[in-house]
Amino acid sequence: MLTRNLEKAKQAFKHKNIEETKRAHHAKRHEPHGASGKYVKSFVYGGLDGIITTFAIVAGVAGASLAAKIVLILGFANLLADGLSMAIGDYLSTKAENDYNKTERERETWEVEHYPEGEKKEMMELYREKGVPEEDARQVVEILSKHKTAWVDVMMKEELGIIEDGESPAKNAVVTFVAFTVFGFIPLLTYVIANFVPSIGDYNFLFASVLTGITLFLLGALKSKVVGTKWYNSGIEMLLVGGIAAVAAYFVGVALGG
Repeated sequence: MLTRNLEKAKQAFKHKNIEETKRAHHAKRHEPHGASGKYVKSFVYGGLDGIITTFAIVAGVAGASLAAKIVLILGFANLLADGLSMAIGDYLSTKAENDYNKTERERETWEVEHYPEGEKKEMMELYREKGVPEEDARQVVEILSKHKTAWVDVMMKEELGIIEDGESPAKNAVVTFVAFTVFGFIPLLTYVIANFVPSIGDYNFLFASVLTGITLFLLGALKSKVVGTKWYNSGIEMLLVGGIAAVAAYFVGVALGG
């Protein structure tokens, strides 16, 4: 837990404003470092995959000039099957990473307890490689070695390159599935409405394209709030990625439909 306002710190860095940076780091609020972006990867990539794959189906069916009901059948089948597949994959990969990190922490802890001199030597070598003078490195190691938890934390990051973010496999899976299904439903929305308002049926693909484009841009802009890039650059990037996939699917539909 750090005493500072993370959002203000990000804004200060974006504008390279030293005074704002100072104020952000003296804020009277406590927040975990990086908490706002803990599950953003699952949310963004789940949502992006959901909307792109579903719209690719819509574009492919439109290119092949097939009936609108085919869009709904394939689209909803994709939402369920691919959504579950992505969620399960996210769960298993996060769990495997957490298990690996846990095993490595147990090993480092055991080595610190049973062979501290060897671990001190490794830490000395790490700091020397970073350009820290030998005497300074020795002092740092001697201080850290008095605190076992901090010692193991440093070895996990500096020696093994492991950053333990404490992500929950189950929460990651839920976030991925929800993002996939919510954003993936957007390209299908006009086709669902057309069942109740037949007059817009001739413009299904046009409306779906507009809604998808807007959502892709907004999803990219949302990602920028966490990673710190310019919102319009991130939005345009998402729009282009989704557009390329949709155009490719459309022309495949045209070719196969012919």
